[in-house]
Amino acid sequence: MTSWLQSLTPQLELRQQQNLYRQRLQTQSAQGTVVDIDDQQLLNFSSNDYLGLANHPDVVNAFKNAVDSYGVGAGASHLVVGHHRLHHQLETALAKFTGRDRAVLFSSGYMANLGVIQALLGKRDFIVQDKLNHASLIDAGLDCGAKMLRYKHNDITHLQQLLEKNLPEHGAGEISQRRLLAVDGVFSMDGDIAPLPQLLELCEQYQLALMVDDAHGFGVLGEHGGGCAEHFNLSQTQLPIVMGTLGKAFGVSGAFVAGSHALIETLVQFSRSYIYTTALPPACAAAAYQSLQLLQQPERRIQLRTSIAQFRDGIATLGIPLGESSTAIQPLIVGSSEQALALSNALFEAGILVTAIRPPTVPVGTARLRVALSAAHSSDHIDQLLNALDHALKKQPVILR
Repeated sequence: MTSWLQSLTPQLELRQQQNLYRQRLQTQSAQGTVVDIDDQQLLNFSSNDYLGLANHPDVVNAFKNAVDSYGVGAGASHLVVGHHRLHHQLETALAKFTGRDRAVLFSSGYMANLGVIQALLGKRDFIVQDKLNHASLIDAGLDCGAKMLRYKHNDITHLQQLLEKNLPEHGAGEISQRRLLAVDGVFSMDGDIAPLPQLLELCEQYQLALMVDDAHGFGVLGEHGGGCAEHFNLSQTQLPIVMGTLGKAFGVSGAFVAGSHALIETLVQFSRSYIYTTALPPACAAAAYQSLQLLQQPERRIQLRTSIAQFRDGIATLGIPLGESSTAIQPLIVGSSEQALALSNALFEAGILVTAIRPPTVPVGTARLRVALSAAHSSDHIDQLLNALDHALKKQPVILR
């Protein structure tokens, strides 16, 4: 065996010793509030299916009907022969819904972020990012060759200091490089929301274009589910680049980017992760189109907000520390990876699935249980989670932060 390949085993063993080893659970049922894993039924508080649409009958039927008519694969990339009318229908609907000129579909949120940043920025340019941005934004920033500045999480003062030092103001005139501030709308592991109005002020001052990865906000935030843009009432001019995923609140798969005609056409022509990959199955586009109709109805968001409030009130009653998140993502910060795993395992034994999130997904010393709530959770489900948490913490005390 090639010598460097022999070093893989000790590396894996070290990860196990550090309580950072990850294993894949085999789900044996459809996504939902109750899932079957290893022949055991578990209440599911780990899914990003925030509106409970992943197994909604209308969405399932839209997928099935499209498969019956058009098969299961797109067959090629969008620019060859893979761009189906169902893709185009969804792109048109997403553009209208987001109030943008156009939208374009990608196979995943990771590929969308890579595609946008690599198509727009190069070695002469600047990209500014929150330190807790999703890995896809960080990787895209590193790969594009632009100079990258990273500011402390949601710290406007630190951001301004970085901009003053590295990006002197140029007034209203032309600047020699492209400047982009990319940020998560809702942070996937903390559940807090980026302060977009304050970021926008600095973007205008230092001539940065604002890009928001709204994977965890789209469908959840805003009166009609329009995400952070609707939540803060930001126009296309203020927020020119919006990325949203179709595998979370939509309950399907894929992603999209919405913006001006010039932006979208630039991505179609120059984005490598769009050009050089097979298009999403048309059936996914049909299912996501149906989800888009459903998520505009307010009932699911109302129910989700009710569940969030019940959970937070119950946690407060138990005296368990909790952050400031008002979204479906409610992290219980443990700190130690070992203790986070122990608490997750205790809940598993009680029939509750809450995944332990450990480094490098989160910073060292901030391992946590990431409670993900859904509109499909009932009041009884929330009570069962709270009771199980209370029992587990009394049986095996863990200092939560």
